[in-house]
Amino acid sequence: MERMRIGISGLDDTIGGFPMGRSVLITGEPGCGKTIFGLRFAISSCMEGYHTVYITAEEDASDLHIQANSFGWNTQELEEKGLLNFIELTGIRARITEAELSMDMDPMKGNFTKIIHDIPPEAEVVVIDSLGGYTAKLTPYEFRNQFDLLVYELKQRGITSVIILDSATSKEFNELALFSVYGAIKLGRRENPYTGRRERIMDIVKMRSTRTPLQFLTYEIGGEEGIMITEGKEEISEDDFQV
Repeated sequence: MERMRIGISGLDDTIGGFPMGRSVLITGEPGCGKTIFGLRFAISSCMEGYHTVYITAEEDASDLHIQANSFGWNTQELEEKGLLNFIELTGIRARITEAELSMDMDPMKGNFTKIIHDIPPEAEVVVIDSLGGYTAKLTPYEFRNQFDLLVYELKQRGITSVIILDSATSKEFNELALFSVYGAIKLGRRENPYTGRRERIMDIVKMRSTRTPLQFLTYEIGGEEGIMITEGKEEISEDDFQV
């Protein structure tokens, strides 16, 4: 299967990139770098010449530009070249919430259809950050149906995608989402028993058609790639991999 670079060298070395035309789920605690991960993948895709769409449901595009610029990534230039397109859903959600409050209505159920319709036909790579705001009042059955449809539509269009779930949504729907996606990576923290210090860890939960490490990968946020794997492929023995 053809692969696409993630843009994080230690992770690309370990799993060989993301399978093209498939969806990968990113979950994790607040502050673990989910948005940085998504931005890095989007920028790497643009640098490879793929038309990339970043759908943001939590932050304004201006805030994402600021985050990207802090790592030396010129997202404004990529936009000007037509390689990167930010789609903001934050304002739409805010207006819907305002209307519901003014009419004393209960919040409407989440609906992923809006996201599917907003993806332009020329898109080759899509990052959705995140689905949390679109899961309100969904039952597990409804979430599974809508999530399956989203992943199916992306695959049918040959789009390589990263779908981010916030920690609250992940706790409720993570097991259901895992069935639909081709791969899943969880970002988290732990206390190192040897040093007594907190460290960030990456768990490659699944990646079909890929040899993945059984152990956690430790990482730091910073540097030109945004996320730096501090325990890479060269430190993992053959016994530490699973298929």
